[in-house]
Amino acid sequence: MGFNCGIVGLPNVGKSTLFNALTQTAAAEAANYPFCTIEPNTGRVAVPDIRLTALAELANSKTVIPTHLEFVDIAGLVRGASKGEGLGNQFLGNIREVDAIAHVLRCFEDGEITHVDGDVNPVRDAGTVETELMLADIDSLERRMTALVKKSRGGDKDSKADLALMEKIFAHLSDGQPARSTPGLTDDETARLPHLQLLTAKPVLYVCNVAESDAATGNAYCQLVADKAAAEGAAYVIVSAAIESEIAQLDEADKTEFLGELGLEEAGLARLIRAGYSLLDLLTFFTVGPKEARAWTVAKGATAPQAAGAIHTDFQRGFIRAETIAYADYLACKGENGAKEAGKLRIEGSDYKVVDGDVFHFRFNV
Repeated sequence: MGFNCGIVGLPNVGKSTLFNALTQTAAAEAANYPFCTIEPNTGRVAVPDIRLTALAELANSKTVIPTHLEFVDIAGLVRGASKGEGLGNQFLGNIREVDAIAHVLRCFEDGEITHVDGDVNPVRDAGTVETELMLADIDSLERRMTALVKKSRGGDKDSKADLALMEKIFAHLSDGQPARSTPGLTDDETARLPHLQLLTAKPVLYVCNVAESDAATGNAYCQLVADKAAAEGAAYVIVSAAIESEIAQLDEADKTEFLGELGLEEAGLARLIRAGYSLLDLLTFFTVGPKEARAWTVAKGATAPQAAGAIHTDFQRGFIRAETIAYADYLACKGENGAKEAGKLRIEGSDYKVVDGDVFHFRFNV
């Protein structure tokens, strides 16, 4: 699994339409009224990667298995969600379970699809959702800080450290800024931050949902989102949920032709994945052989044993070494044997950090 990403946004921005297209299912009912998605729907999608296809062809692999990522379609949020309005409590609880947030923003005009605030304004919409998340985080920190005061007075070191971190974040949230942008955190505090499970600590990817005619170039609404993302150090991507819905019904040949007619080189899913990987600092490595070519995902900075553990815990526990070939070398040498003959196969130990595209064969003993 690469990561799991919650699709959030106000009602009627295209969340469920996008989710259905991405997962090629109709699990989430898309309808022109709020709260049509009552329960979070989860869908796993394969990560398209031309490198995996190239490796499989060279190795004559019988089976090709891409890595997957998980999207969670979460009920639409409205003002007051932090206080339980609408489906607020459920919405906030579901967000806590995901690794990242794909925030869908309506960047298209359509008189037949109502907007909860009456007009299209993606920056305002983003602010509405972010405010509710910040209010929920403030409420959570207030309750937890009260409990930690007694423990920290008793000399508990972890409680003191957590309290100091919470106080920094609370002050930042109170200034109207999300937890993820809290300045001045130490390395230890940065490591502790995920354990607080704060909603606004999660990385955000803004998804500009546009009309078909704007899919290739975007529009003025997208530029507003781009400026907001740049100011926050966040990522954004332009997608047309309507186009993705059509693409989901086509075979590969028709899909390529359809995208070409629209001036697009690839589907929105591919752009979402790349943005998501960059957002979470994820890497892909491969295992390749005649039986199977497979892609795997690890976090940036992962060591060779940790990569082995992504395949099976026994591989990590009994790790001996990693026989490693860079993707470019594997292709240039026409496969593993050619890479060995050219001296491009390296033996890496337990301190080796995975590089995106590495082809591994792990040696282990349990």
